[in-house]
Amino acid sequence: MLTEGRNAMALDRRTNLDDENVPLYTVGQVAELLAVKQAFLRRCDELRVVSPQRSAGGQRRYTRIEIRVIQQVVTMADAGMTLPAIRRIIELEAQLAVVTRERDELARRLAELELTSEPRKP
Repeated sequence: MLTEGRNAMALDRRTNLDDENVPLYTVGQVAELLAVKQAFLRRCDELRVVSPQRSAGGQRRYTRIEIRVIQQVVTMADAGMTLPAIRRIIELEAQLAVVTRERDELARRLAELELTSEPRKP
């Protein structure tokens, strides 16, 4: 029974390591990984450009998805954009993604309806 519990815990840890949404990375690790200052990451959080989760001790923890977003932020900031402008772009991209998913779902439902409805008489 003890072995089964250990195997389940090991599987859960591997699953967490594979999950891009698990907050695993500290400010220091992300700063080193992306060659940016920790203060830049804290400023991104203050301006809600990227809002990492907090550990039980209050430390910021970043997911791999958030790290990819920060890479985009760094690229835009290097091009001369301000963090508030970058935040707005990220917000608009997220809104566009939602609308695109909704449009795709509506198109799928319309296609289903067209397939199930009787053909129209001229």
